[in-house]
Amino acid sequence: MKNKASLFVAILALSAALPAAAGNTLKVQEHMDIAVPPAKVWDTVRDFGSLAWHPAVATTTLDKGEKDKRGAVRTVTTKDGAKLVEELLNHRDSERMLKYRIIDSPLPVSGYVSTLKVKAAKGGSRVEWSSTFKAKGADSATAKNAVRGIYTSGLGALKQQLEAK
Repeated sequence: MKNKASLFVAILALSAALPAAAGNTLKVQEHMDIAVPPAKVWDTVRDFGSLAWHPAVATTTLDKGEKDKRGAVRTVTTKDGAKLVEELLNHRDSERMLKYRIIDSPLPVSGYVSTLKVKAAKGGSRVEWSSTFKAKGADSATAKNAVRGIYTSGLGALKQQLEAK
């Protein structure tokens, strides 16, 4: 009886540790309302081969495929020299949506998949940027804050650029 109780406790401890070891899937969602028609906003963000509108980006190069076709691969180089390699998973002009994943980056994330959408909203557009991922080499809060910072700075710059025109 004692062995069964010890085995049960060991199984419980192991099962409790497995989800923590595997890491929880995290989600970050940000949005920005922009007083510009959705078509104009989409025209600025739709090109997977260019992130010129994001203030942290120095260059974007298309390494493989066509800029708006599934399977396209880009390398994003930030102004501080970091490189992110990303693959386009889905691009739909009719829905003003693109979905991509990170293949390689210095960000503290793994399994990162992101969606960028432009929707009609009162007075203009709403841009929604969201992702799911797991923390890698950092705690969940650090990973989420890194991604959130990318989104908020990008969306803020996009709003400023488009509304100034």
